[in-house]
Amino acid sequence: MLNHYPLWKYLLILAVALIGLLFALPNLYGEDPALQVSGGRGAPMDETVRERVVSMVTAAGLEPTEVTLEEARLQLRFRNADEQLAAQAAVEAGLGNDYVVALNLAPSAPEWLTSMGALPMYLGLDLRGGVHFLMEVDMEAAVTQAEERFVGDLRTLMRKDKVRYKTVTLQEEGGILVRFRKEDERDVAATLIGREMDDLVVTEDEEGAEFNLRLALSETATRELKRFALQQNITTLRNRVNELGVAEPVIQQQGLERIVVQLPGVQDPARAKDILGATATLEFRAVDMEGNVQDALDGRVPVGSKLYRHRDGSPILLEKRVILTGDHITFAKSGIDSRDGSPMVNIRLDGRGGRIMNDFTKNNIGNLMAVVFIENKVTTRMRDGEPVKIKQTIEEVINAARIREQFAANFQITGLDSTEEARDLSLLLRAGALAAPIEIIEERTVGPSLGQENIEQGFRSVMVGFVLVLVFMAVYYRVFGLVANLALAMNLVLIVAVLSMLQATLTLPGIAGIVLTVGMAVDANVLIFQRIREEIHNGNTPQAAIHSGYQKAVSTIADANITTLIAAVVLFGFGTGPIKGFAITLSIGIITSMFTAIMGTRAVINLIYGGRRVARLSI
Repeated sequence: MLNHYPLWKYLLILAVALIGLLFALPNLYGEDPALQVSGGRGAPMDETVRERVVSMVTAAGLEPTEVTLEEARLQLRFRNADEQLAAQAAVEAGLGNDYVVALNLAPSAPEWLTSMGALPMYLGLDLRGGVHFLMEVDMEAAVTQAEERFVGDLRTLMRKDKVRYKTVTLQEEGGILVRFRKEDERDVAATLIGREMDDLVVTEDEEGAEFNLRLALSETATRELKRFALQQNITTLRNRVNELGVAEPVIQQQGLERIVVQLPGVQDPARAKDILGATATLEFRAVDMEGNVQDALDGRVPVGSKLYRHRDGSPILLEKRVILTGDHITFAKSGIDSRDGSPMVNIRLDGRGGRIMNDFTKNNIGNLMAVVFIENKVTTRMRDGEPVKIKQTIEEVINAARIREQFAANFQITGLDSTEEARDLSLLLRAGALAAPIEIIEERTVGPSLGQENIEQGFRSVMVGFVLVLVFMAVYYRVFGLVANLALAMNLVLIVAVLSMLQATLTLPGIAGIVLTVGMAVDANVLIFQRIREEIHNGNTPQAAIHSGYQKAVSTIADANITTLIAAVVLFGFGTGPIKGFAITLSIGIITSMFTAIMGTRAVINLIYGGRRVARLSI
């Protein structure tokens, strides 16, 4: 029998259409103004905090429409942006600096859809609004920090090998200068440094009665240092962006020293800037085991020590000398100590850090060693109606553990209260610090109104193109044209559904790809319908004309679409952000249009004309 699909093909097409409608549906719902609260620097986020936040919001005369606590993040939805801003002010004042309070937009799709995994697709910066930052990593500062570490290492190395030196200083023009009184002392030091510190280039010279060694980072070490600083900063920024709860952020390297950060949907650029621009570092320091903490609290701090405080506010005396900084940490992961089942954090250091730790722990078994978190923040506050930048340095001891044995590059921090504390500590150790200072050299804000305007213009362009094609097809091909229009509508639904399933980000170039797909999608039907017309003109029966039209046009359609698909794949492979977005929507549109234009229209035509005697076709 001609023009009749087996039952499974009808069921397949029906299933695809229903699934497409289901996953495209969440995009019809808008977004609610929301407030997101997350714990900064390991602060707890539990039911107690939830109740505190809700009471603060209620006391401010506000009533959130929904409050959810998931994955250590609290989210409150509000009816409008005014309530959202008022709630932010109330919560920030109540929680203080230990928590990150960020404005956000939350999808308002009903729960029965989200519980099935049907979520709206993300909208890019140009559609949703948000902020764009171009940041430059201060590579000179990174090199200077590395040279400062070498100054301490050089002193330790020469003292250990009993090499007498006069001074070890950092030069203003860069590099390290080591002065000696005798030439043979300089020669011994040069040999020692060449053997132990292969990252340094050693040059000898003399100034009067002094014998000098001038040390500079080698070209290879400098290049590796800059590469690490850039990658470490990208990792740190990504973790900080997670605190803001931004969906689909763009954080990518630009050139050798710059980082691009795009945060779609962020309504509070000043807050985002404060969090991203904060610089932090970690230091390992020995605990002063002999000093008296109460005396230090009374103002009598022992020489060589400094009074610090734990996160809970309890005081602790630490030696001023820094054992090593977090720059040497290459890996940190929480786990369970197999010996007693207690939580711990596994640490791995780089080569030089391992040597330093080995030397220190060998002589300090049984003593306490502390990890200090230091963060420099610039907070923007409103004073007399004007934004004022306030610089703030936070120094707090996040852990003090006893050294049980000598260790080097790999060791564990134990003595933690819970697995959550171990996880938070590992996160801080792994990504809490910027390897080098960063400066925001370009900032652009795309307002929600502009993003909304882009959405409306993009939607209008799609609809205008869609309606014009519908009218043309209905007038020119009549019933067959209406069937093609139905397939075109389903094609649009499937594109949106696939983008939503992939949780892809739709941008303006992506909309351009959809508009182009709308125009191209009917090409296949035009080819098929023209072929059917030719078959009828050649004297074939309507059923034979439909059968031959689809059969003979398929190979041509496949060839045309495959070549376009190859071009889209190449665009995706070699293009950057916006071009990739265009390539993705174009690729999805080609695949879905082939399905709807060939299988979809054939199924409907079969249902209308197939399996019965037909005198003429409305085409």
